[in-house]
Amino acid sequence: MVMTPRETVGELNKFIIGQDAAKRAVAIALRNRWRRMQVDESMRDEITPKNILMIGPTGVGKTEIARRLARLTNAPFVKVEATKFTEVGYVGRDVDSIIRDLVEAAIAIQREAAMTEVQSRADHAAEERILDALLKVKPNEEPSGQEPANGDEAANATRDWLRQKLRSGDLNNKEIEIDVATQGVKVLVPGIGADMDDLSDQIQSAFENITGGNRRKKTKLSVKDAWRRAREEEASNLLNEDEIHNNAINQVEESGIVFLDEIDKVASRDDYAGRDIAHQGVQRDLLPIIEGSTVTTRYGSVKTDHILFIASGAFHLSKPSDLIPELQGRLPIRVELSALTPDDFERILTDTDVALTKQYEALLATDGITVEYTSDAVRRIAEIAFEVNENTENIGARRLHTIMERLMDEVSFSAGDTIQAVKIDAQYVNEHLEELAKDQDLSRFIL
Repeated sequence: MVMTPRETVGELNKFIIGQDAAKRAVAIALRNRWRRMQVDESMRDEITPKNILMIGPTGVGKTEIARRLARLTNAPFVKVEATKFTEVGYVGRDVDSIIRDLVEAAIAIQREAAMTEVQSRADHAAEERILDALLKVKPNEEPSGQEPANGDEAANATRDWLRQKLRSGDLNNKEIEIDVATQGVKVLVPGIGADMDDLSDQIQSAFENITGGNRRKKTKLSVKDAWRRAREEEASNLLNEDEIHNNAINQVEESGIVFLDEIDKVASRDDYAGRDIAHQGVQRDLLPIIEGSTVTTRYGSVKTDHILFIASGAFHLSKPSDLIPELQGRLPIRVELSALTPDDFERILTDTDVALTKQYEALLATDGITVEYTSDAVRRIAEIAFEVNENTENIGARRLHTIMERLMDEVSFSAGDTIQAVKIDAQYVNEHLEELAKDQDLSRFIL
């Protein structure tokens, strides 16, 4: 069963600080999907997802909330920028490509799950192929059906001995000759974009017919590389591609998540009337897939009625009401995300499961260096991140990555020297960052 909204928020809290309203909105939307599947079929199709519009500055967690939500549910997820699309008839991406990308993401999920199911059988088949190559046995050679003679018993004993060596890794560097599939050549035709799936497939198929398609050839490889190639081939041979494609389409239709970023950049504004014609065109092209339509992909038709759309934008120069009314109506849940404070930065550095301070501690521990951050150091880093954001461009939590990299530059470079332990306190932070942060011209370029 899907997690309760409270449990979902609890999981999101492990990675994202604050923004409780946004977390609640996506947690409820996720639970509503499960609820919809429990109701009577006569009503199920009438229950559409309540799409969400997140409003807030960059770097405060909008994308991360949507991405983590998809990971929690193992749902197909794509993030697209609204500005990458243009109205049909102009140069740019077709909005239907959003759904095609979503299907590709779902196929990757389904294929990985299917590979896990057949992997043990594939490993066994790959192992036999490697042993055949080591013993120079022809792949199509059939047993005679006679009782094993002494020579056969010796061969079996040799095979078992090699099997143990293979499994222990003792033969990894040994070179063998093995029959593997040649890699197909991908045909790229100038002027044909990724959105023209059918035409691209036809050209690819025609090229493979001319060249003989995927052929096999004997190749000299190390046992380690041959094992990897063989197990991939054997697993692929065991997969039911039609089943994978059907399951992927069903997963997209029932649990797909699309994150539309920078939706504010295609909002209509009175002071940009000329450019707004194209922007309104993009909005109107997006409208059908958000309202619910059928998109044709190379794997089959996909209904978008129950895909969850999460749109986001800073809306500095525009407002949600600048979107066309029809699109506003398809984004009924509005949540505002707040700008990050020094306290938020401090919690981001310490409270999340993958905090930057923990990441640097783990990275430098691989070189035998112990790093300790004092509480006053973390507070000072948070204050500097906030100050730089206020005085230059506000990029939210992303500022911490630049500041931490600058702060740890000397320690990271000295790895492998005699240095074994480093204590990062407020004085250390001030010595490495304070002057730089005060100089706005320098901080614009460096921090």
